[in-house]
Amino acid sequence: MLKHFLVPEKDQVLVSEAKARAGTQAVFEKMGLPADEAESCADVLLTSDLRGCESHGISNMLRAYIASYGEGTYNPRPDVKTLRESSVTATWDGDEGLGLHLGPRAMNLAIEKAREHGMGAVAVKNTKHFGMLAYYVMQAIEQDMVGMAMVSAGGGAQVPTNGAEPAFGTQPIAWGAPADKMPPFVFDVATTQVAANKLALTRRIGSKLEPGWIANLDGSPIMEAVDVPESGSFNMLPFGGTRENGGHKGYGFATIADIMSGILSGNGPGFIADRNYSFFVMAFNIDAFTDVDEFKADMDKLLTKLANTKPAPGHDRVYYAGLPEHEETVLRKENGIPYHKEVVEWFNSMSSELDLGVSMP
Repeated sequence: MLKHFLVPEKDQVLVSEAKARAGTQAVFEKMGLPADEAESCADVLLTSDLRGCESHGISNMLRAYIASYGEGTYNPRPDVKTLRESSVTATWDGDEGLGLHLGPRAMNLAIEKAREHGMGAVAVKNTKHFGMLAYYVMQAIEQDMVGMAMVSAGGGAQVPTNGAEPAFGTQPIAWGAPADKMPPFVFDVATTQVAANKLALTRRIGSKLEPGWIANLDGSPIMEAVDVPESGSFNMLPFGGTRENGGHKGYGFATIADIMSGILSGNGPGFIADRNYSFFVMAFNIDAFTDVDEFKADMDKLLTKLANTKPAPGHDRVYYAGLPEHEETVLRKENGIPYHKEVVEWFNSMSSELDLGVSMP
């Protein structure tokens, strides 16, 4: 993770995985979810925090979810309906359930179909925030499959290249594949220069945004380091930033996510669906294409090559997507998750208010 998003050591409070997990599950149960589904939602958030993806963990998202359940905009017990289904595909109406609530189930169905037919895909409309996409990709990886996930996340954040009006949300995309001895390849990115939820981390620790990360409301890129502006006073740029630096590539990937998640599910483009999200997951059964052991051995060769690449001047080592997160998980399981003290204070205050009977650290 970039230094912009790391909690300064002086502000860290180390919390054990077990304590954070128990507290998070208690919150979801208090919001009205059945115990098993509350446990599943908590696992998505804790996996995010263990991997160092704190933008999609407890720090930012749990308080947002509590507010949305309280306002009645999230359905804690959605009546999920299958709108269409074939041997390899399905389309669901998520009945305004949280994506964390529905995502694991959707990927499990995709995996079942892929196990029987080689590939499986599920599109879900009418849902809410989906959390860290890597979680769903890793579900497929654990079954010796290649996983893919993407989300259409509204339309009020990201401007098209050279545009002055937003047309997309952050439209994240994730893709992953298993290896043998090496940690798996897990690529999970927003199609904006920076994930929107990381802006909250930046604001909390007081670091600045890099030049070319965001744009003024007229679409002109802000080409100097700035504090995080107030919500509504800026737009987000596609990854690559300006056209000269490849912003059209991020713009293209954002469009793909909108098509595959929003339009294919019947939810509509993000700018029409607004805060009514949709998502798309897919699993590819490696065994349907090639020998699994050979695939994983070849993945080891590729990932070892990448990890052992000679670093450029000023850098200590070369990573591949998923490697730093794997290493961070090992450390955090052993030492605890370094939450910002403000997050711990908020959690304990909220726990007392909701009479949860749990606290951190």
